[in-house]
Amino acid sequence: MALMAPKISTEKLFRRLQKVVAAVDLPGVPAGTFGKVWFVSGVTWIRYHVAFENGAEIANVDGAEITDRKVWLAAQAVRDQEALEIERAERREAARAEALANLATGPAAH
Repeated sequence: MALMAPKISTEKLFRRLQKVVAAVDLPGVPAGTFGKVWFVSGVTWIRYHVAFENGAEIANVDGAEITDRKVWLAAQAVRDQEALEIERAERREAARAEALANLATGPAAH
């Protein structure tokens, strides 16, 4: 099986000084780390020099490896809300199952 070259960004997605987030784990930078684009370069491969809040600076970051901070925060809020709704549904189901068990056998305290 032949290895395919990784897909690279060919259009400019971010501008200088734009606040971004690491969308994937990068060397020395875990996914979700905030950063700022310091330099944009490239003609056929657009890449970014990003300074991250954990002190790491990485050159040649592809646009697919970072995302806009506001977009990431909005998506994170949606993920958090979905997780909260799942947790609430599980608690409701557990309480319902306990209530049904109590109807059949009586409360555990009796």
